[in-house]
Amino acid sequence: MTALKLAVAGLGTVGTGLVKLLESESDLLALRAGRRLEIVDVAARERGRDRGVTLDRYRWHDDAVAMARGTQADVVVELIGGSDGPAKAVCEAALGAGRHVVTANKALLAHHGAPLARTAEEAGVALLYEAAVAGGIPAIKALREGFAGNEIQRVMGILNGTCNYMLSDMRRTGRDFATVLKEAQDLGYAEADPGFDIDGIDAAHKLAILSSLAFGVGVDLAAVHVEGIRNVSALDIAFAEELGYRIKLLGIARRSETGLEQRVHPCMVPVEAPIAHVDGVLNAVVVEGSHVGRTVLEGPGAGAGPTASAVAADLIDIARGGRAPAFGVPTTAFEPLQAASMDAHLGAYYIRLMVVDRPGVLASVAASLGAHGISIESLLQRGRAPEERVPVVIVTHETRERDLKAALAEIARHEAVAEPPLSIRIEIL
Repeated sequence: MTALKLAVAGLGTVGTGLVKLLESESDLLALRAGRRLEIVDVAARERGRDRGVTLDRYRWHDDAVAMARGTQADVVVELIGGSDGPAKAVCEAALGAGRHVVTANKALLAHHGAPLARTAEEAGVALLYEAAVAGGIPAIKALREGFAGNEIQRVMGILNGTCNYMLSDMRRTGRDFATVLKEAQDLGYAEADPGFDIDGIDAAHKLAILSSLAFGVGVDLAAVHVEGIRNVSALDIAFAEELGYRIKLLGIARRSETGLEQRVHPCMVPVEAPIAHVDGVLNAVVVEGSHVGRTVLEGPGAGAGPTASAVAADLIDIARGGRAPAFGVPTTAFEPLQAASMDAHLGAYYIRLMVVDRPGVLASVAASLGAHGISIESLLQRGRAPEERVPVVIVTHETRERDLKAALAEIARHEAVAEPPLSIRIEIL
């Protein structure tokens, strides 16, 4: 059988990692794919850069879009990154020319997944993206194929290694957010501008993709409720531990009585839950299906090796003739599910107040919660320092988010409340 010919657009960390993997594992890949995987074209911006790998045997292109449009390769691998610009143009050009596309680009798919999938279907070619979510964890294949016999009830996970590293380190060392962020940047886990990670945007991209696969809906990034971890303090992490929880940034998608919930935010999860013990830069994806029950997938979410491994898995599928719809069902069969409002979210909450320690403060706080129908499960106050600021922690019973917001807005106006109240949702797993 003739080789599967590849054109690789982008030779950064992942692109170079893919070249190295395809060279070092060429015989193994040929055995598993039933044919050789052969790079014929490459494109990147800096031709003379030392990438630690020899590229002389491949045709070099300065213009990745022109390469995608004119290549005779069977598959174009897009590893440029970014939701628009050259990455989008490369994929559109390749699909338009009847080439299969493999990408690791979660931002591109979160913004343009449905139209790209539609173009691939019309052209009769594959659009695969195992590397776009959770790096080396085969989460996409699991949802699209492994759980195909199940109605998915909930999919969730730790989808950003930077945030998971920071929250894990803050719990382990007790250090503050700013110190741990600086260390994450020094170690290369966080960018110089870390907002994409710590504000939850990266995780939201990945959750939007998982939601589409799990529930047969179009990718809808705008419907994802997004909160990051900037407001989580070492104090909150310590209180969580005392209460039997750990704080994780989770992406969660599930059907609710008001529609499809898609949300990314810090959660308190019971310390006995498996996901509570996924630490450092690791990712985890949890799938709950009607017949399989709950399955937890854990592993590296980024890096040259894990991501290149996921790209290679897609290439093997194409070499074997796999042509599954990109999001599990044809785009014409997408279900028009209504996005659920976060105001209707029902759950328990952790509330942390900083109050001036004086008589009557707790009574007034309890009165405000009671006026909005919110019941207190437990309350912690540490230290006695009259007329000084002290933390008060409250865990509520199950309540509606709209009611909690109204109560916290009222509490924030109390004279003795020294700073805006902080709340974290408790997720029972």
